[in-house]
Order: sequence, then C-alpha cells, then structure tokens
Amino acid sequence: MKPGTRLKSAACDTEVMVIRGADVAVMCGGAPMGDAKPDAPAELDAGFAEGTQMGKRYVDEAGRVELLCVKAGKGSLSIDGEVLRPKEAKTLPSSD
Repeated sequence: MKPGTRLKSAACDTEVMVIRGADVAVMCGGAPMGDAKPDAPAELDAGFAEGTQMGKRYVDEAGRVELLCVKAGKGSLSIDGEVLRPKEAKTLPSSD
C-alpha cells in the first residue's frame, strides 16, 4: 500500500486513506477493502462491527500501518484479525 491510496469497504460505508502502509491486506467489517466498492455488499461480521469515526487515524500495534478515516461506517478496521485502534494524541509538554 502506498501513502495516499484510498480504500473502500465492501461491508459498510467506511473509506480510508493510507498514511503509512505495509504490504498487508486491510479488512473492514470482516471483508477485504479495495480501490472500488463492489456491486454486491459483503455481510458485516459482528466481531468487527465497532465502527469507524471520520477524521480519526487508525494504527496497528506494531506501527506498520496508519490509516485516516475519510468516511465513517459501521465496520471495524483490521489486519490479520487484529482490530486497529484510534491513534492516541501526543501529550504536549506543560508550560509550568
């Protein structure tokens, strides 16, 4: 996956843009994401139905992949069965 690539979910309305990528298959709602939305939607897997939030960045535990959600949906993003979590904001140093 190259940075700037836009991926669309086959199971819901989620769309993401790759910020940092590795050669892995990104899933949403239990179905693979691709460049285009398929004609027939895939079934949303209940185990991957936590949803995505627009404007949030999602990362894996190893830090190999970072995705920016550009359109929210009902499916959860995952790689190899690992659900991607929203990236935590960095804490700013105190001005004391």
